[in-house]
Amino acid sequence: MYGTATVSGEVESPLLNNYVDGVVDYKRRPVLRSKSGCWRSAYFIIGVEVAERFAYYGVSSNLITYLTGPLGQSTATAAENVNAWSGTASLLPLIGAFVADAFLGRYLTIIIASLLYILALALLAFSTLLPFDCENAIGGSSCSPQLQVIVFFVSLYLVAFAQGGHKPCVQAFGADQFDADDPEEHKAKSSFFNWWYFGLCAGPTVGIFVLSYIQDNLSWGLGFGIPCIIMCFALIIFLFGTITYRFDEQTQEKNAFARIGHVFVTAARNWRVEPVTISAQEEVSGIMPYQGSQQFRFLNKALISPDGSSEYGTVCRTDEVEEAKAVLRLIPIWVSCLGYGIVFAQTSTLFTKQGATMDRSIGSTFEIPAATLQCFIGLSIIILIPIYDTILVPLTRSVTNIPSGITMLQRTGTGIFISILSMIVAAIVEAKRLKVAREYGLLDDPSAMIPMKVWWLLPQYLLAGTGDVFAIVGMQEFFYDQMPSDLRSIGLALYLSTLGIGSFLSSFIISVVEKTTGGNDQDGWIADNLNQGHIDYFYYLLAGISAGSFVMFIYAAKSYVYNRYSSKCYDTIHRCNMM
Repeated sequence: MYGTATVSGEVESPLLNNYVDGVVDYKRRPVLRSKSGCWRSAYFIIGVEVAERFAYYGVSSNLITYLTGPLGQSTATAAENVNAWSGTASLLPLIGAFVADAFLGRYLTIIIASLLYILALALLAFSTLLPFDCENAIGGSSCSPQLQVIVFFVSLYLVAFAQGGHKPCVQAFGADQFDADDPEEHKAKSSFFNWWYFGLCAGPTVGIFVLSYIQDNLSWGLGFGIPCIIMCFALIIFLFGTITYRFDEQTQEKNAFARIGHVFVTAARNWRVEPVTISAQEEVSGIMPYQGSQQFRFLNKALISPDGSSEYGTVCRTDEVEEAKAVLRLIPIWVSCLGYGIVFAQTSTLFTKQGATMDRSIGSTFEIPAATLQCFIGLSIIILIPIYDTILVPLTRSVTNIPSGITMLQRTGTGIFISILSMIVAAIVEAKRLKVAREYGLLDDPSAMIPMKVWWLLPQYLLAGTGDVFAIVGMQEFFYDQMPSDLRSIGLALYLSTLGIGSFLSSFIISVVEKTTGGNDQDGWIADNLNQGHIDYFYYLLAGISAGSFVMFIYAAKSYVYNRYSSKCYDTIHRCNMM
């Protein structure tokens, strides 16, 4: 539209070249590159996400302590509830992204989700003020002993619902501020995902450290109320940046869901069409003979008319069929990342319960909350992201000639491998903790403090953070980059759903392990008294599951072909494999 070239190859006008093609401002006007988007907009968007993650982790990081403490649930039940909630929170972005991409748009969805977030956090703080013990409550018989539980879980899942609309849209909207067709903005866009995750971890690190102390030592109501105030400021910050944002021009005649759905329906309708007819129609349609089109050739049946002839013309366009193939190609990668999601779920549940049994004292008077150790995941990420972006990327870029240094799948695979190591280390440390408990005769005392410093858990937390630098950022960029442009909120929701399904699978595995290793009045691997359990065996089991997932990932990645519209591939036939 703007800055196009003439027949001779010369740019029509320097002024026109300053406009960004395909985007408009908040008043639907063409936007100047020098006054919109890029980092000037990204700072506002990263800021609102830092606040949102501060609020979310301020609730989730110490949730298991609240469930096993004030609400009186068992360790296994609390772990299952935390996994179920975090899994739901990671799956709901699929709904939020669908609403944004199909109806409301990312900007409006972010605003509505933020308002819902504020309401949910206010209710969560209010629920802690309700009487739980009716015998000691004012009014006694007039109160409901389950009222606090009901209001708490309703508001908790309302938080999950709100972040489901907030999280995928904010990140996609942030990445939309960079023009992949501009060389400088293209490099900045790759760095955006790194610095996005940097900010994503800075907020939780502060939130976990500050809020977990407030919740454990001062007030749960205050600990849940502060995130509500922070989200109010975050919404104001986001609105301040409106005049700088770039918005998609929305030139497609029908949305991506309709286009891709039409491809699958038409292909299914033509399932009896002979291969010879398909080949002839492919030639007419102009499909290029690159590897991407050779995958899922059954979808090419959508290119021909229902009766199998070509006289009526094609039913679906070539680019629509390729979009459908692009989405289908993501499924094997998505499935193979689920093992990482299972490991990811342990840091806020069993890792925290381990730390609660250990010596957490600093000096003679101060004792850190067990959930505070999750800060070290964020700290490791905060340290490693700048090193990765400023040192590792330029070094590897000089060898691979890839702007991001290594491919997105190579980065993700590295993170999955590190997750295996983190589970092995966690198992070794837990075996050491049990040995100390046995030596001091503390196996039968669930409330005893094991004379072993909590810093023994640091390696597994640091490895978890290192794995996130590779796997999480790799998945974010991959699922965003490989989706059609008007489905990129869905792409980021797919990445989040790997963590959500992983949490559900973790909950399922815990339930199975509890039933198969316990019974007959015997404690299983995951017992209320961790000293009588064997979480180390459970960690070894997860290491094995993650190793199987890694093998599946390698196989899927070796055969994966990056989309031809991907900005990460530069060779003439648009192929860019992991290996």
